[in-house]
Amino acid sequence: MKLRLSLAILAGKLTAMVSRTYGHKGSSLPGMVARRIYPGALRDLAAQVSRGILVVSGTNGKTTTTNMIAGILSEAGYKVTSNLEGANLITGVTTSLIKDAGIGGKITCDYAVLEVDEASVPRVLKEVKPGLLILTNFFRDQLDRYWELDKITGIIREALGQQKQMNLILNADDPLVAQYQKITNFPALFYGMGPNEQSARTSSQTREGKFCPFCGNALTYEYFHYSQLGRYHCPGCDFNRPDPQVEAFDPQIEGGRASCRLVFNGQEVELAVQVQGLYNLYNAMAAFATGLQLGLDVQGVLDSLSRYQPVTGRMEVFNYKGKPAYLNLVKNPTGFNEGLASLRADRGSKDVFIAINDNDADGRDVSWLWDVDFEMLGEDHRSYNRFICCGLRGEEMAVRLKYAGVPADKVTTDENVTQAIKDTLNGSAGAAYLFSTYTALWPVQKIIKAITVEGGAAR
Repeated sequence: MKLRLSLAILAGKLTAMVSRTYGHKGSSLPGMVARRIYPGALRDLAAQVSRGILVVSGTNGKTTTTNMIAGILSEAGYKVTSNLEGANLITGVTTSLIKDAGIGGKITCDYAVLEVDEASVPRVLKEVKPGLLILTNFFRDQLDRYWELDKITGIIREALGQQKQMNLILNADDPLVAQYQKITNFPALFYGMGPNEQSARTSSQTREGKFCPFCGNALTYEYFHYSQLGRYHCPGCDFNRPDPQVEAFDPQIEGGRASCRLVFNGQEVELAVQVQGLYNLYNAMAAFATGLQLGLDVQGVLDSLSRYQPVTGRMEVFNYKGKPAYLNLVKNPTGFNEGLASLRADRGSKDVFIAINDNDADGRDVSWLWDVDFEMLGEDHRSYNRFICCGLRGEEMAVRLKYAGVPADKVTTDENVTQAIKDTLNGSAGAAYLFSTYTALWPVQKIIKAITVEGGAAR
């Protein structure tokens, strides 16, 4: 057994080295190779993690939240292993532990912080026994790969039903997430956001959690933050938004920064992150709640979050000739809506680039673009210089913008991605925003980095 584990680790490390030599990330294939040699590699390595395993899952915010938590723990002096690049299937999770393991089959780390794809949660939980599960939110995402949303939440429910015990960190504002404490009766720490100036009594966005997960009645909302996130209760049973132990008030989103007043355990502090978007405050709250659950120093957690730098395509910031360029991954209506909200919050002029692919990893069905609230751009089109659409489904994206009310003379398509990015960055606007689906994201980032110098000044 030990020999097979050693061979699996060696093969995985060699595969990673070869993969990187050929310009790939080497984040999933090493785990696949290792599992072929020894299927128990993940189970055996995970069992050696000394202080505990943390699993992060949900539709949006997994990668950001995972990176925030890993950063908090590392800065607190702990040795952490994590799949920080977002390879979140079981092969990527296996790779993350192999990279830090010795050839002899030993891994020495205090914590493993593992991002896990929603559909992979049951499989991962059969091999890994986390002490803490962090769930961010559940939205409709890639229907041809993830099926209907209730199926995803259902398989996670079944997976949790097979666990004897674990602690939960849950988003109180999402009924699809909050339900799991009531289902499992596991100890849970809830985080959420109180009413604020940005809250709305009605929501025009596509909303997933319309119905009570217990009795099926339509949920009644006092207010919405976005999509189905808000304060809700069921008129047919006792299901309602739990009172969060960690609650945010007065969110401020401006100047590439997000902040809020955070209330917990009778205390009040300021939480600030150097990244845009209300959704990133939710990610930061999840990370803060995790630090609180683990008994970490509160000020140390806040300081770590204040230093957080976004990873690839999560409102990643570049600087080109003195102006900011923001790169953001989009993969579903809710995530795109929140990206557009950040775009709209910038009151200056903008050039916008959108790359839409329909490869397997993106989802073949791009009809979800019609559920994105692009109409908000049509209502305020004067602040946008132009929209350049490209990618395998760039033409469809251009059509969608025109139907949303964006003037046709502001919408163009370009099959040459490099030229489209250059035109966007060299536009006359004060900022550039680049949105990309999954398979276009890394090529787009590579092109941006080639045009700029280390994400900084222009060449």
